[in-house]
Formats: sequence, structure tokens, C-alpha cells
Amino acid sequence: MHVLMVAAENDALPNAKVGGVADVVRDSPKALVAAGLTVDIVIPDYGFNHLDKVLLGKFAVPFAGRIEQLEISQVASTEQGIRQFIISHHEFSRHQGAVYCNDDDNRPFATDASKFALFNSAVCEAMLQRLLSSADVLHLHDWHSACVALLLKYEQRYDVFSDLFIAYTVHNLALQGIRPFNGDLSSLEAWYPGLAYNGEVLCDPRYPNCFNPMRAALNLVDKVHLVSPTYSLEVLTASHPENGYFGGEGLENDLKRLQSAGKLVGILNGCEYPQPACVDDVTLSQLYDDIDQVLLSWMAKQTQLETSHYIAHQRLKLFMQNPQRGPLMTSVGRLTTQKALLLVQPDQQQLSIDSICQLLAEQQGRLIMLGSGDNVLEQHMTQAMARNNNFLFLKGYAHSVGESLYQLGDVFLMPSSFEPCGISQMLAMRAGQPCLVHSVGGLRDTVKHLENGFAFSGATLTSQTQAMLCTVKEALALKLDKPQRWQAICQQAKAARFSWQQVAEQYILDLYQ
Repeated sequence: MHVLMVAAENDALPNAKVGGVADVVRDSPKALVAAGLTVDIVIPDYGFNHLDKVLLGKFAVPFAGRIEQLEISQVASTEQGIRQFIISHHEFSRHQGAVYCNDDDNRPFATDASKFALFNSAVCEAMLQRLLSSADVLHLHDWHSACVALLLKYEQRYDVFSDLFIAYTVHNLALQGIRPFNGDLSSLEAWYPGLAYNGEVLCDPRYPNCFNPMRAALNLVDKVHLVSPTYSLEVLTASHPENGYFGGEGLENDLKRLQSAGKLVGILNGCEYPQPACVDDVTLSQLYDDIDQVLLSWMAKQTQLETSHYIAHQRLKLFMQNPQRGPLMTSVGRLTTQKALLLVQPDQQQLSIDSICQLLAEQQGRLIMLGSGDNVLEQHMTQAMARNNNFLFLKGYAHSVGESLYQLGDVFLMPSSFEPCGISQMLAMRAGQPCLVHSVGGLRDTVKHLENGFAFSGATLTSQTQAMLCTVKEALALKLDKPQRWQAICQQAKAARFSWQQVAEQYILDLYQ
């Protein structure tokens, strides 16, 4: 069986990772090849100027009333059975190598939607011109590749692919790429003028005058995949964000129909477990030195000193001067409402993040958080760091720091309001660090309370927040008072396995046919 994967991210290539989809597109092909398949992967060329690659051809693509000239190249790969392709156009690489552009709320997704609409056209055309090999299964990832399904369904020139089996993975239902049908340069009819389509299948249920790429894919492909069993059930219920519940995000009726038809599957993503585990022992002192260098490099990039970096550097010096005595809580991930909503909920006269810091302070413990994202949440964390001298917030991302935090932490904090799968908890567990999580989505499928970690839940934002704080208190008390029980939980976390081999088997049996 030959599979062609189409995605926006791929961590097998440099600087082509933003979220977990990049890990999936990097790792799942290796497991599929081990199971006897061959896999091709194609993503946009965001400016991969220094890659070892071979130009396969130049080709013309009709788009937005013009004929665009694009190039497709194959990237040198050492992985048997896997071929990496990139498609080049100035629209993909003109954003300083960024995978995504953050448009303002007046025109959400506008730049990215147009960029990926062109990329999707190019994929279809490259398939037609045999610049990409014919596949048995076309595997599309998230809304960025959804227009491939749209064009293969409605554009007559691609009728030759009418029997091609299409699988579609939803990594995050909250991001759907919604744009108008018309009346904007970034709209369906502007990209594909003259395309005959069924608006009832493509429209957003909440905004009927808008095109929803994710809904289009759900309705046009053969099989739909959610990235954990629990998440595949949660999305069948409408979201109620006021109660802290994030489910179908407007697409619950389509997803229920797919489930009834046997076209919806929930398969947990995997994690790589190197054999032998080649992890260098890192010390807290080495981590602090690394953070120092990272902070200085972040500060050097700007002419004006950022408040967050300044306070973090001052806090780091305090940490370095005073040896660690209590537990170290860690957190690594994007700072978004999805990940951090529960950390900024009110608790008495303060925020819940302050309450967590105070619980840690009772045992002379510390919290180190690495991540960036939403400006308001970044400001909340910066202000909380200023209020709590045992909290170090690093506004950004540094791979080496993240890896050290997975290894050195005593408990990993991941209170996501929703989590389709999650990879951070798997990486922390792999290093033997138990996780403290909100029992939703993939977190519920991986972390078991008092077995290999700590989990909480609640029916409202208030009850979720209080349950989180109670669980923090419970975990810290267990570490202090019952060290043998704590060590057993750590060992169970380290022993847990979420293998890509098992995922590949489920892909072949449940997703690819």
C-alpha cells in the first residue's frame, strides 16, 4: 500500500514544526513503513534554502484567475520507504520562514487560507501531472489540506482520482480555517473561480455565508480520524465554553453522522521510545545555565527590553543563588486558551496560578513554565511571576530547555481545557515525570489518577479550577508523605507505552479502508 500525506507541518524537515501535527507527520510514516507500506509526504516550501533537494519539475497551476508557476522538489532522506517532497512558490516563503501567519480578528485565517488554497491546488496538479506518484490512500491533515478533497470532488479535471481513498485527520477541531464564500480576496470563489460546488456541504453551520474547509473535508472524504478515542466521543457534543466544555465546535452534527455511518475513528497518537534510551543526565545547574543563555539570546533580538524577559532573568538569578529544596513543577507548551484557561480563573482574591505557586511555596517548591502564544495570557503569566518569587515564566520556546524540564521536573502541569491527543504528557511520562492533567481527550487516555499520574475533572469552570487546585495539593502531599507510593507512580509513568507501531496497525485496519 502506498500513502501520500499532505500537511502544513513536518518535523522531519527543519523549522517546519509549530504543533503536534508535525510530530505525527514525522513519526507515523516510519511506523507505517515498518508495517510494510511506502509513504510520501508533501508540505509547502517555507524557505528551505539549505536543504539537500532535487528539483523534479516546474508546473503551472490555475489559481485566483491567474496561472501560477510552482516547483516541486524531493528532499534527500535516509529513511527507507519514505520520500519527502516540498512545493515552492513565493507565497509560501515570503513570511520569513513562518509556517503560519497571525491575521487580526477582522480577517481571521485570511493569509494562511489563501496560501494553503494555492498549495492544495498545486498538490492536485502535481498528482495529475505525475510529479507526485499515484497513491492507494491520500491522507490529509487538518484544515490546511482540506481543499485537496474539495478540488478532487468538484473540479472535473481531477475526475481521474474519483476512486482514490481519502483519509482525513483532525488534529484540532478548534481551528477550522473559516473564510467567506465570496466578496474577499481570501475566499473560496476568489481562489477557485468557476468551481461548481454544493454550498450546503461546505458552509459553516454557524455562519452559512462562510466556507468551512474542515467541514468540507469531513463531508467529502472516506474516513475521518480524531487523534484519541476520548476526543472522538467528546466532539459529538456541542461546545459549552461558559462551562469549560469544548466539544464539536459547531461540527458535532456532521461528526455524529459520520460516527453513525462508521466513518469516524479515534486513534491515539504515538510517541517514540528510543532503544536504548539515550538520554544524557542533565543537572539543575546545567538547566539554569541553558536558560540564562536562552534568555540573553531572546533579549538580544529586540532593541527594547521585554518586561517578561527581564523579570525572568532576575528570577533565574534568584533560583541560581538559592539551591532547590522542594518539588519542581514544570510546564511546556503553547500558551493558549486551550492550554491555560484554568490557570487564569479566579480563586478567592487571586488567580489560580497564584494559588498553585502558594501550594508549592508551602514545600519550598518552584514552578518553571516554558511557552508563548496569546498576548493576554502571556501578560497574566508575567504578572504572576512578578507576584510569586518561586515562579519562572519563560516567554518563548527553546527545545533544549523543554527537554531538560521533562527530565528534571517532579510533576508536569497540563490542565488543558481540551486536548485532542497531547504529546507533552507522553514526553514527560517517558522521562519518568508524572503528569497532573485535566481528564479530557488524549490526557484521559494516557494519564490515570494515582496510577501513573494525577487527573481531575469538573462540570463547570469553577469546579474544574477547584479540582485542579485540590489535585495539586494531593500530589504534593503524596510526594512529601508517601515517597514509596510516589516512586511507584513515577515508575508507572515511565513504563507507559504509546507506540507508533500500534498506531500504524490501527491506521491500516481502521483508517485506510
